[in-house]
Amino acid sequence: MARAPKELPPDRPMSRDFRVLFNILKFLRPYRWQAVGATLALLVAAGTVLALGPGLKFLIDQGFGQDDPTVLNKAVLALLVVAVLLAGGTAARFFMVSWIGERVVADMRRAIFDHIIGLSPGFFEVTRTGEVISRLTTDTTLIQTVIGSSVSVALRNSILLVGGFVGLLVTSPKLTGLTIVMLTIVVVPIVMFARRVRHLSRLSQDKIGEVSADAAESLYGIRAVQAYSHEALDRASFKDRVEQAFSTAMLRIRARAVLTFMAIALVLGAISLILWIGGHDVVGAKLSGGALTQFVFYAIVVAGCAGAVSEVMSDLQRAAGAMERILELLDTTPTIVTPARPTPIPQPARGAVSFENVTFRYPSRPEATALEDFTLSVKPGEKIAIVGPSGAGKTTVFQLLLRFYDPDSGTVSFDGIDLHDLAPEQLRRQIGLVAQDPVIFSTSALENIRYGRPEASEAEIHAAARAAHADEFLERLPQGYDTFLGERGVRLSGGQRQRIAIARAILRNPALLLLDEATSALDAESERVVQKALDKIMQDRTTIVIAHRLATVLKCDRILVLDHGRVDAIGTHTELSGQGGLYARLAALQFDRAAE
Repeated sequence: MARAPKELPPDRPMSRDFRVLFNILKFLRPYRWQAVGATLALLVAAGTVLALGPGLKFLIDQGFGQDDPTVLNKAVLALLVVAVLLAGGTAARFFMVSWIGERVVADMRRAIFDHIIGLSPGFFEVTRTGEVISRLTTDTTLIQTVIGSSVSVALRNSILLVGGFVGLLVTSPKLTGLTIVMLTIVVVPIVMFARRVRHLSRLSQDKIGEVSADAAESLYGIRAVQAYSHEALDRASFKDRVEQAFSTAMLRIRARAVLTFMAIALVLGAISLILWIGGHDVVGAKLSGGALTQFVFYAIVVAGCAGAVSEVMSDLQRAAGAMERILELLDTTPTIVTPARPTPIPQPARGAVSFENVTFRYPSRPEATALEDFTLSVKPGEKIAIVGPSGAGKTTVFQLLLRFYDPDSGTVSFDGIDLHDLAPEQLRRQIGLVAQDPVIFSTSALENIRYGRPEASEAEIHAAARAAHADEFLERLPQGYDTFLGERGVRLSGGQRQRIAIARAILRNPALLLLDEATSALDAESERVVQKALDKIMQDRTTIVIAHRLATVLKCDRILVLDHGRVDAIGTHTELSGQGGLYARLAALQFDRAAE
């Protein structure tokens, strides 16, 4: 069955509180001299446009109305000078304003990314990643439109609007009154219909976005699509999306055509009426031909500028809404902060870990206790396995050790130092993590391993890969270590991705190693190879393992049994099996087959 239509995403929010846009000034301040230059260029361009009116009047009344060619030459020369100034001022304004817009938005995006990458995982539990990306891209693009275009257009057209209106009054107060009436008749319907066109344009973009999302979803899951013979249904679904996009585009095109007709017909009709009335004044010697030309010129300038300013207002409203969303993100305070004077970890780090009466609830699930009165002490070099049913709190132990979260109560220590007194970056440099589903970045194998220690040399990276038994498949890749691994490591098997992650951890050479079910999703052969690599990295290193496999558990010094966030038991496999209880049941369910 074809997928149900997705709900249309809402338009970007609008705000009438333009004061929020003043927050852009802190990003604009470093480029104030460029802004001054752009303003001067804008004033030159606007001034030369207004100067064209008297220039046209002089050209017609003096240049064409007299037999002296010298006057005509001077008039045309003056117009040429004005034209050159206008072209130069407009080009300079466009370049400087566009440069400022691009530069400020680049700085803003960097500031946003610098901020959000420092926010704790708890923030992303309650905030959609797509929404954050939207603020980083879509909302900043709206700000760029304002800085790089809208503000400049608004200022330029406001100056021309005021100057053109003054020119109308000076030229002919009678025709000015008529022009005001005509502007109301012409501009209002055009502006109202233009809003309809903008709405259809956004709707058309939304439909195109749906087409892209539908195609991406099918292509990303192409194996499932073909395995379940879903091609025909997906083709039908995609066809519906394309036809919807086409229908919406046609509505937009028709509305645009009507708007074009209205704009040309109404504007030229208004100009024709003004020319007819003004022409009678010229015939009656109440107005010169040059003055009428000047008046028509100013009328066109005023009408165009009035429409442009009204268009800019909607851009400013959307930009104000976007700025509110960006400020909301920038004002989000990280829950994990570095102390003003962090305590340094003595080198070399020993890897001792201590939990004392720790209670913790996730921000997204405050009603559920993940750990309750949890106490554990791990000596340097000791190997601890954590077992328990799903939801017992095993992964939470790792989250707190990495200080992705702070406990609600109790203390977590590393080498005898409270994690609150350590810089998170300094703590995490002493920890290596190998997860069940490791993160593989869209880059080469070499860079994926180097992620564990960015300053490492290629020789050290190759040594880490050999220790992780990853060199045997890396050297067979088309470009060896420089081979692109695809998005999320799609070109590798599960075991190969795990060995890349283990090589990354070996390269880091951590004092504390965290293994989060690193072999549970692997087949027997891959598990054997990965386990050999893990045995090597676990030697003489404090290790905490979340495991279900008996082979991994038996190699640990102690086994901690968790149940509903509490310590149920702790001891060796033999001790815990003899005690009965939860561990004995887990062993019977999960370990017996492996033992056989």
